[in-house]
Amino acid sequence: MSLVVTPRELTRRAELYQQLSQLVTVGITLVRALEQLSRNPPSAAYRQHIQELLAQLAAGNPLGESLRRMPPWLPDFDITLLEAGEKSGRLDASFRMLGDYYAIRAKTAKSLITKLAYPAFLLHLAVAVSTLVLFFWYANLVLLPITCLFVIYILVFLAIYSIQSKHSETWRGKVESVLSAVPVLGAARECLALSRLCASLEALISAGVTIIEAWEMAAVASGSIKIKKTVLGWRHLLEAGQTPAEVVQTSGIFPSIFANQYASGEISGKLEDTLRRLRDYYQDEGERKSQILAQWVPIGIYILVLVVGGAFVIWFWVTYYQKMMQAANF
Repeated sequence: MSLVVTPRELTRRAELYQQLSQLVTVGITLVRALEQLSRNPPSAAYRQHIQELLAQLAAGNPLGESLRRMPPWLPDFDITLLEAGEKSGRLDASFRMLGDYYAIRAKTAKSLITKLAYPAFLLHLAVAVSTLVLFFWYANLVLLPITCLFVIYILVFLAIYSIQSKHSETWRGKVESVLSAVPVLGAARECLALSRLCASLEALISAGVTIIEAWEMAAVASGSIKIKKTVLGWRHLLEAGQTPAEVVQTSGIFPSIFANQYASGEISGKLEDTLRRLRDYYQDEGERKSQILAQWVPIGIYILVLVVGGAFVIWFWVTYYQKMMQAANF
């Protein structure tokens, strides 16, 4: 897996799943579809992974087990959905769902980067102008703006790198706790995690997986450490006779909408339909909050550039005026 998942990588992954969905839907076997993709994959880096997957399948391993035997390539969410699709005979639907999921993520990431382009340009322009001014008037401070910009680069890189899924569970749990407290961002991440949970749970239940195993696998696929730790602690309660709806309502980590809808679906016997509706609801909410974030982050950078730029101008002219007064008094 790459150091940082970029919009380009998300787009390539979406193309991979979309092509597999199209090939499997028209009746081509998974092996033949993978063989065709290995000759012309969405990314050259995928060729080796696909060939390794074909080798695992040729050895008689199921798709999900084959993916788990390979070096890390796909997230748990992807593997869980593909396992469920394989067991339920709806592999084409799993490929299509993953293709749509990554296409939406790529679109959101591209939108955020596009909206950040102009504020980033203003920030670099402000650094260049302030460096030039300091070069002529305060040579001893000329490196200050460049140093600040360098620190910003480091902080942005560390922030992006820290949220990647390759880190240990302890680290990801701490990052999740911090990000949960951030307005809008925390809510967006929670909605997307619940959407992944519902998608995985619905697919696993449809595949005939027992409810306890389905919940545990879906919790891992959600990508949320908080959900995973909570759900993995349920087994003794469920084996003792409590229903998932009861432990969901008493867990304290799920929104009331989710808990109430899940309980209604469990009682009515239409749990799969309920999970599909919850999946779509939380996916839409997560996308909406992500768009709000993409809209307001650039505005925040505009304000920051204006405030810092204004403070620099005021400081420069105050300092210049003081020097002029000192020269006049002298």
